[in-house]
Amino acid sequence: ALAGTLLFSAFRDKIEHWEYPQRFTEYVEYYAGKYGIDPMILYAFIRTESNFDPNADSDAGARGLMQITEVTFDWIKMKIAPKESLTFDDLYDPETNIRFGSYFVSYCLDRYSGHLATAAAAYHSGWGTVDTLLQMEEHSSDGQTLKGFPYNQMHHYVEKITACYGVYTRLYGTP
Repeated sequence: ALAGTLLFSAFRDKIEHWEYPQRFTEYVEYYAGKYGIDPMILYAFIRTESNFDPNADSDAGARGLMQITEVTFDWIKMKIAPKESLTFDDLYDPETNIRFGSYFVSYCLDRYSGHLATAAAAYHSGWGTVDTLLQMEEHSSDGQTLKGFPYNQMHHYVEKITACYGVYTRLYGTP
């Protein structure tokens, strides 16, 4: 029984590492460091958004590993790369996508005092939506963090990000 338990534990560990990989590590680590983000947060976003498929497209027109829309791409480009000749198509490039996505995650985390769930809600639904919810007492007691996520898609997205971050942290630790 002990041998079976040990074998099962080792097998489960391998499966979890396979289900929660660390891909594009050099870019994730570099941009996590540049923008002061725990790399496990970036892995959680990439896994949730595209499952590490650099060619992913969404029905909403988002592209690449971190599923960035054209409007968001244009806004980020204005902030971090105004003189570069990047186009929306460049989001299929893993480095460009992780660079832009990392900046946006960092922006959301900074805007919401490092609160991952609120930042994830903003990444998914926009900070205008989150800012509006923060002004409503039923959704925020402090005006800084959301205590609930009233929209189904937002709720499920935040749940996925936070759960995924928890698994990454458990599997790989924190920096």
